Amino acid sequence: MSLHYLLSDVVVVGALPKLRKTSSTSLLKTIGISRNKEAMYSQIEKKTQSLTTAEEMRNQTKLVMQPYVNWEGYLTPTPLSIAILGELVFISSKTDFSINKNPPKGGYKYIRYPDSFRACLMQVCNSGWGAFNEAHKNMDQIRLHTMAVPDYMKTAVKILFKGSDEVVQAHLPDQLENIRVIADDCLELANSTEKRFTDVINIIQELLEACVNAEHFYGEELDAVKKKLDEAKMRKESSVDAAERSEKAMKAMEKELKEAHEIYNEAMDSLPSGWEMIGMDLVAGLTESFNTLVNGLTTMASNPLKLISLAKNALLSQLQGHQSAADSIDEINIYSKSVQILKCTENLQTFVKENMINWKDLYDQKHKATVTDFQKKQFTRIKERLNEILMGYAKSSAIELCDEGISICEELAMYAPEGKCEDAKTEELIKRIRKLTESARIFDSKSKDITKSPALAPKPPMMFKEESKSEAMSASQMASDNARFHIEQSRAQLDKTREIYEKSVKNMEKNQKELTDILITMRNCEVKEIDFNTTIKMLFKGMDAMGRVKEQWEKMVRFFQMVSNIVKISLTRTLKDFVSTSEKTQSLSYNSKLFSKDLLYNQGFQATNIASLVNMIATTYTEVSTKHLMDRVSSLGKLMAMDKEKPEFLSERLQLQNSCDEAQKAILRLVLKNKDEFERKSAARLEKIDKELLAILPAAAPEEIKSIQAAVKSGFTEEEEEDYV
Repeated sequence: MSLHYLLSDVVVVGALPKLRKTSSTSLLKTIGISRNKEAMYSQIEKKTQSLTTAEEMRNQTKLVMQPYVNWEGYLTPTPLSIAILGELVFISSKTDFSINKNPPKGGYKYIRYPDSFRACLMQVCNSGWGAFNEAHKNMDQIRLHTMAVPDYMKTAVKILFKGSDEVVQAHLPDQLENIRVIADDCLELANSTEKRFTDVINIIQELLEACVNAEHFYGEELDAVKKKLDEAKMRKESSVDAAERSEKAMKAMEKELKEAHEIYNEAMDSLPSGWEMIGMDLVAGLTESFNTLVNGLTTMASNPLKLISLAKNALLSQLQGHQSAADSIDEINIYSKSVQILKCTENLQTFVKENMINWKDLYDQKHKATVTDFQKKQFTRIKERLNEILMGYAKSSAIELCDEGISICEELAMYAPEGKCEDAKTEELIKRIRKLTESARIFDSKSKDITKSPALAPKPPMMFKEESKSEAMSASQMASDNARFHIEQSRAQLDKTREIYEKSVKNMEKNQKELTDILITMRNCEVKEIDFNTTIKMLFKGMDAMGRVKEQWEKMVRFFQMVSNIVKISLTRTLKDFVSTSEKTQSLSYNSKLFSKDLLYNQGFQATNIASLVNMIATTYTEVSTKHLMDRVSSLGKLMAMDKEKPEFLSERLQLQNSCDEAQKAILRLVLKNKDEFERKSAARLEKIDKELLAILPAAAPEEIKSIQAAVKSGFTEEEEEDYV
């Protein structure tokens, strides 16, 4: 073993000044400790990476997003909607009348036969039948399309890992283009289906408006109809807002990637040699920030209740005297910076050893610089980026963290050259550093909760490959603490997801019971008792049920907008940067081209992740639709074509009723079965993390464990309960 290698090992544990006084036995013991630490840190990194493979992360995303994506929402209103359409067909066989008493100027936009209420009801039924037929056909195509995305991603990964720059430039665009074409095709299918359900709702809405204008009913029923119409208009406005948000989301992602390249090049050019781990932490923060932003925007697309919560927080911020409030995308953008803030904070924490500050490692004698000057620059940069965003609920918290980080760095820089300060000042600085770490962990936990980003995140492939070769990963002194923190985050995230899933299933059962009770009441009406008001109530419920189905298709539209946007950014911004990047002489073997490769991988992976989520929904919908829905839709078509006076009509109506009830029960059984499966997978995921990662961590002080648990709990328990029911 060379002397140089012996010295390098001793430096790791800070024993270099005592080298001449150290006996050979203690020197070897010190080297052994260093070796063990290196092996442990390396093992932690490798275990974390094995727990965060692409397949593991896709499954994790499905678990965390399941209560919010809520595929049950696509299914549960469907049999009820078909049953209501069947009752409208039955009702339309009764007394007819005109609703054309006070028509709007320019005539009706959607109703074709205002002189016949019966004809209007049949128009609703025909339109609904067409919508459900198209939904089945298009969802099956979406299922087949999204099934192909992982294969294109696998080819893209092979090109990134094994291909030269020329191969990447020549062949990667084709693979990304394949994913974009699929996204655009699926977007068109989803838009087409959503439009069909929108048409049904528009007909019902105009029919109700015509009934109001015709003054066929009064009192409470009239007020209820007016409220329902106002509600429908508000939903329409929110759909327009969603389209605008999609455009803003794409710009936010593009800006994030542009900034990532700029920050990387600036930071790496100015990074002194020997500071590789600090540079790697910066890269990890940048890439994870992008992933957090995409996860947050995906959550926003799938969880409108979260938007309401963020809007309330932004409004509260405005009412407290701020000039303007940030919208939901700005909030997510702010939370996406949590990883970068945490990385900078953790780097400060590494210089605290028990109740001492490691001044020797803090000051770089070679470059005559305080190591935390680099962290100060990063805190300052993050703060400047935050100041570009409108005032939001999370912004003040993030800026406070940056300000405190800058202040601590400045104070450390004052004392670092001398390598000491008064005991009271040392104690104060240590308390502030620990408090900052705790606050940054709370903010990051809140970010994970808001954006539904996985607590255990993989390192980008090129970065992990380079670190593994150089064994730079072994220098991370906070590896075990960070692993413990992310394990606790995973536990809290999955526990909360279970709790919210439980509530959403209970709420769904409650809604189903209420709607089914109304349907049973209407079915029990004798023919002579079916009056105009009964029909109006039926139309209410029809519009409600159709509205729920339409909302689910709106989610599908936003999902594919996201996938398409991500790929467009990959093909324009990131691939362009990769092609134009020149090989600069840098202190790190991890260069700009490898960084671009990691960003390309992340974007492709995120697009695949969303496609995988949609494939889960599409597969379930198609299976249930084939088994339980399409026969009922066909039966509805048959019912509409039958002579109302013949006894077969009543028999077909009864058969449709019974089959819709059976479908409802079958779907509910499937929901409960999937809930059990979700519980099993959540428990298995936590058990795997505990068994493979927690088990290899060294024992931690009880106060450190309590601090981590408290920070995570604080970040995951501030949501308002009503946002999830």
